[in-house]
Amino acid sequence: MKKYLQTFDILTDQEIDLFVSKVRNKKLKKDAFFIKENRISKEVAFVVSGLFRSFYYSSSEEEVTYCFTFSNSFVSAYSSFLSQKKTIENIQALTDIELLTISREDILILEKSSTNWLRFFKLITEQEYIKMEKRVFLLQKESAEKKYKDLLINQPEYLQSIPLHFLSSYLGITQRHLSRIRKTITNETNVLFKK
Repeated sequence: MKKYLQTFDILTDQEIDLFVSKVRNKKLKKDAFFIKENRISKEVAFVVSGLFRSFYYSSSEEEVTYCFTFSNSFVSAYSSFLSQKKTIENIQALTDIELLTISREDILILEKSSTNWLRFFKLITEQEYIKMEKRVFLLQKESAEKKYKDLLINQPEYLQSIPLHFLSSYLGITQRHLSRIRKTITNETNVLFKK
């Protein structure tokens, strides 16, 4: 955690030590929830190890996976965390997870203690916004094959770690369609390597 915070080159060693003193270790078993819909988010977590998926239920009660969170990342039902209103999302462990959690109250205390914390949280928020915007544009603008190729190039860990039914939901396609795309891309790759 300390090393991760140091990479931003914003916080002093004392500020990092203060943060570390406020976090709590937490473990979740596979399939457990970090938060469920209709609850209010009271904490942010840093994923030490493991993998989360975030999803919501569509109007037809289908699960729609919209995000995955890997190790060395922060996770939260962020809109609920900011507004202190009930969330519509669910954040579920796809593997056993080790977390470091910090409460909203402690984050507010940190923000008041130093402008460095405001800069740090602003930077994290900006990074998350950029990631979300890229995802929205990709989903609305590109074909399923292009979305899959983007994952293959930019986030290969998704393809190695995430079960197909969650991956197909994330891409907004059926599992059968995803299987066809994977087969087509594998065949194209094999042809290229034979040349």
